[in-house]
Amino acid sequence: MSDLPRMQTPEQREALVLGQGPRLEPLQPDELNDELLRLVARMITINLAVNAREPEVLTDLVAKQESGASREQIAQQLTSLPEIMRVMLRHPELFARQAELGIQLLSQGTLAPRDRELAILRIGWLCQAPYEWGEHVLIAKSLGISSDEVERVTQGASAPGWSERERAILEAVDELHQTAMICDATWETLAKFFDEKQLIELPIVIGQYQTVAYYQNSLRLRLHSGNAGLKSR
Repeated sequence: MSDLPRMQTPEQREALVLGQGPRLEPLQPDELNDELLRLVARMITINLAVNAREPEVLTDLVAKQESGASREQIAQQLTSLPEIMRVMLRHPELFARQAELGIQLLSQGTLAPRDRELAILRIGWLCQAPYEWGEHVLIAKSLGISSDEVERVTQGASAPGWSERERAILEAVDELHQTAMICDATWETLAKFFDEKQLIELPIVIGQYQTVAYYQNSLRLRLHSGNAGLKSR
């Protein structure tokens, strides 16, 4: 499969995607009710399970809850949560369930972390998703994936230096993105390296993070601190 062309520079794409900020307003403190408070606690537990960035923001809120602080005091703490969480809490049950699948794949998945992150990076790049790409570059680098390898992900499977296993992962992403299936040749290569669970999990990982790219891009979610968007390497 040939690599999909980029039609815009990173700056042009980010101007288009990020626009003037979120299309939906982040949840405000005075909108927090008991049901939402329970869901916020659930989301915090989910995020801490995968070593979320800036965990003190989440743990501070948990501490307030455990200390018996009033709902009003806890609600004020809500403004410190990442903007993406506060926007997605507009549809809290769906966000919680969608996030739980992400946590399952990130913390309990059968794919090796390096394999998983190469797949996520490639789908994030193909979707030209600034938020997803930048966040997962940070995750990838924490796993030992180098800046040079991140750059090669943008070039795809045809870039020199990939192993047969890695080329097959990147090809699988491209094929799913282009034709909604993995072709026989790529499947046969993947089957040399992956067991049955991993073969099932790989397209689900790719689909999960295409979904994440869809909502992050469409809601125009702004970049979190430390996220350099499509320029991340």
